[in-house]
Amino acid sequence: MMQIINFIFWLVAVPFCIGQIPAYFLPEERNGDDTKRNPGVIFLAGYLLMWSVFEIIAVPAVILIQYDNFLFVLRWFMAAAILLSAAGILLWYVREKRRREEVRPVLLSDLVRHKVRPEVKVEWLIFLALVGFQLYMSVTRASFDGDDAYYVVQSLMAQQNGGMYKNLPYTGRSSPLDVRHALAVFPMWLAFVAVKADVHATIVAHVVMPLVLIPLSYLVYYEIAKVLFASRRENVPVFMIIMGMFQMFGNVSIYTNETFFLTRTWQGKAVAGSFVIPMLFLLLLWLYAGEKKREKQNAGIWFMLVCLNMTAGVCSSIAVFLLAILLAAAAFCLMFVERDVRIPVKLGLTCIPNVVYVLVYLMLK
Repeated sequence: MMQIINFIFWLVAVPFCIGQIPAYFLPEERNGDDTKRNPGVIFLAGYLLMWSVFEIIAVPAVILIQYDNFLFVLRWFMAAAILLSAAGILLWYVREKRRREEVRPVLLSDLVRHKVRPEVKVEWLIFLALVGFQLYMSVTRASFDGDDAYYVVQSLMAQQNGGMYKNLPYTGRSSPLDVRHALAVFPMWLAFVAVKADVHATIVAHVVMPLVLIPLSYLVYYEIAKVLFASRRENVPVFMIIMGMFQMFGNVSIYTNETFFLTRTWQGKAVAGSFVIPMLFLLLLWLYAGEKKREKQNAGIWFMLVCLNMTAGVCSSIAVFLLAILLAAAAFCLMFVERDVRIPVKLGLTCIPNVVYVLVYLMLK
């Protein structure tokens, strides 16, 4: 029972509280509806900020600390997570207090606007059934591949020995720092969760992570659908059903994103393909969805974009390059579409974490 409580605390409560920090700076619509401050967005923002802070603590520990560097990460990241959670709760209290002072009456048009037609409810039930089936198969029919012998064993060695990337997983012998994998500290975050929940790292990777990361990815697709179908919300569940079917029947190769999404969910490169890259499109849609939908207060979105670039480094070294290339291509196109030469500069500044990551990578190489 305590293990379940620990999982809920570190995988639900802590990210939700941390997510209140960027959510405080997200745009608020004039009618008072917090469309970008719903629980789903808060979870997404919380995981981005949490993983970014973990990278700031874990990567220097991997490089600079010789012995028991994972124990260092355990102590400092736990302290940072608790402090950020407390700060998020405080900002939530301030925001709610301000909102209570600006309460507007609930109009009948509000109730009619939120009424859902029966066929839309059926479509949502179909989508939820698809997700439930995927979660059931991911947990009960766990897939094992050769990469598990490296990534999951790295998490297990950190959990049991207190060190990060000091031994070769295949033999257990000491080895030089593997820069290609050592800077992508997602397996170490899995080890952190395993230690705090007192559960074997392999169980965390193969059983717990799909229950967290699969719904988290669908939250991103849901927010994208809300932007794409802003004027016809009844199309959102249809879009989600199509995305669910793509994920289930996309295993046409061992290299497709859909294969990684359901069979290698716990690996950093799977998170990069299923969560990080779609999240980039979501943030760009929020920033440049058109003049009529553009909000003036975008500080929270820009902050999430910086955290997203840092999260890419947590997941995979190649994701850092991919995200920078995608941002460069987006900046080039948006510069002409929006007729604003400042866009490449602003998007380029969000890539500063990527530049630092690459410089560290080259120095260690």
